[in-house]
Amino acid sequence: MYQRILVIFFSFLSLCIFAQTYEVQYVSSYNGKITADQPLTLVLASEKENFILNTKIREQKAEFPYEITKIEKPSNTVISYAFLKNNEIISTSDLETVGKQTFEFTNETKKILGYTCKKAVTKINSNTIEIWYTNDLKIHGGPSVLGQSLGFVLEIERNKTSLITAKSIKKIKKIDIDKILDKNITSTDQLSYKDRVWKSRFTTLKVFENETINFSDDSKSNNDIKKFAKGTIILKKIKFPEISEGENIFVELKQESNGDAYDRTGTVFFIPQDKKKSFLDGLENGVKTLPVYDNGNGKQYFGVTTTENYNPAVEMMRFFTAFGINKFNNLQLKDKSWQTTSPYRQDITELKPSLSGKELWVGTFIGNYDKGGHKVSLEITIHKSDQSIHKNNTVIPLFNTLNIMEMADQDYSTMFNQDKGLFVEFTLKKDLKDAQLRYITTGHGGWENGDEFIPKLNSIFLDGKMAFSFIPWRSDCGSYRLYNPASGNFGDGLSSSDLSRSNWCPGTVTNPNFIPLGDLKAGKHTIQVKIPQGPTEGTSFSSWNVSGVLLGTE
Repeated sequence: MYQRILVIFFSFLSLCIFAQTYEVQYVSSYNGKITADQPLTLVLASEKENFILNTKIREQKAEFPYEITKIEKPSNTVISYAFLKNNEIISTSDLETVGKQTFEFTNETKKILGYTCKKAVTKINSNTIEIWYTNDLKIHGGPSVLGQSLGFVLEIERNKTSLITAKSIKKIKKIDIDKILDKNITSTDQLSYKDRVWKSRFTTLKVFENETINFSDDSKSNNDIKKFAKGTIILKKIKFPEISEGENIFVELKQESNGDAYDRTGTVFFIPQDKKKSFLDGLENGVKTLPVYDNGNGKQYFGVTTTENYNPAVEMMRFFTAFGINKFNNLQLKDKSWQTTSPYRQDITELKPSLSGKELWVGTFIGNYDKGGHKVSLEITIHKSDQSIHKNNTVIPLFNTLNIMEMADQDYSTMFNQDKGLFVEFTLKKDLKDAQLRYITTGHGGWENGDEFIPKLNSIFLDGKMAFSFIPWRSDCGSYRLYNPASGNFGDGLSSSDLSRSNWCPGTVTNPNFIPLGDLKAGKHTIQVKIPQGPTEGTSFSSWNVSGVLLGTE
């Protein structure tokens, strides 16, 4: 009986000595500098389980989304919990991550908070990770899933730059985060979990989903989407949230052929409605209801320049469809595996002042004469970031000569066959600091001597003085051959999609140029664009699609 009591006593004593529960706090630094106002990483570890979170999460002051990681022992099962928003928590399990970790062990040791630590090294995605762990605590744990099988990790260093190191260690009676995890939790697979966590970190505005842009009398509007110019223009009203200075905006379009085999001009745009007349009036009532630009070449160009009572459509992104992507992937070539979708994605943060908090018509145009046409999906995403480059608080539309209403009698932009080119007058109500012209340009005329294939100088004049000149040209079009299954092949071994062009390639986005204009005083100003447009040959002609908005800070 006495011996039995001794066994129970020493077993209890052993549990008291070895079955400890710890709270360890870690601080992060980069190149020796501690990030200001960072929450401390928090590890709660016992013999049966570990939890990895941070101090703000424990205090229930963390912003959504945030995550808690649990490691169950001795199986080393990793359970991840993602808190996407109030009452929306998802989880996923992983039995393999810890077990698959491999390490190179060294003889190096050092003291961290009085505990003797050993060093192990591993590589992850070309990053060298040094892990310092101790066996003095008699249980396993750490600030990440790395090294959970080694001991208690007190420090992790990545590439000699990023460091997370233990700041304090204390014994606690028990792990108490039940008030955080005691909610409805939905389990999912790992890939879906990662996708939902990633998407919860930014705002997504869905505009179009697998929508057809074609040329057909059968194309009709519905309650959500308006269609114009026989279906070559689609339009939807979108409500933008208030967008803060520290947020970035991206537009993303996915496109594939639904019958059209050719490369076509496309644009994603929005319609300013801050003046008496807008581009929507032209769509609904005919292009000739819009203000006319006449430079004396005998033609009239409707809706292309700003006036006192009108602003043209603003291009978010200009893109060019590939030759028949997906629909014509049956046109096989040896050693060619065609892409199935053309992705176009562009940062448009500089347009933030004209989008934030507003309800706007957002549209997409693809110039084509095909009944099948194209399929597109469009979304706009808003991301919190401290990497924003553009700090302007003003966006002023000036011109857009891309004939979005091409299939509704809007003429091609051939005004550059005269020396006057494009001439725009505008009035600033206030001084504008650090002014820039956001300028998009592409040349067209697809025969041998057309401006699509001839480099041409673009010159921009501000108040009659040369502000900038350059030759817009793309020589990388061959990089996108796998997006162009229906592109013709020539006797010289080239494909049509390989050929260099005036600032565009089939299957790509055309980036805007940001042209510095300095500080502008309040009052009247002029912008003039001159391009030596090539002459007409028979029924073939050249044209230039140029758009410009003025950016700056009032």
